[in-house]
Amino acid sequence: MQINKKTLVFGASLNPSRYSYLAMNKLVAHGHEVVAFGMREGEVAGVQIDTELKPYTHVDTVTLYMNAARQAPFYDYLIGLKPNRVVFNPGTENPELFKLLREAQIEFEMACTLVMLGTNQY
Repeated sequence: MQINKKTLVFGASLNPSRYSYLAMNKLVAHGHEVVAFGMREGEVAGVQIDTELKPYTHVDTVTLYMNAARQAPFYDYLIGLKPNRVVFNPGTENPELFKLLREAQIEFEMACTLVMLGTNQY
């Protein structure tokens, strides 16, 4: 039986060619509870994309789809959610945030959410 890992897709997009869009669909298809933050409001796979930072609770995983240059204003917010882990998808790697997560004792990995789901390693 699969365990539901509440996931925040951070940097969600309404564009069907973006990886965050594909990940939202795949996460929902795998039975995970999904919440999303992005620059444009809308809905993907039945999930509302929020354009303001919400105080989500019980977030297991934050999967990042925002490049390192745009992440800095969100450091405190992401750490404040106290997720079990943060997944840095390709192109989102950020040594500065790695250090802050380490200090907050939050696990992180550089991986691809789509691959992890496809190989049952999520």
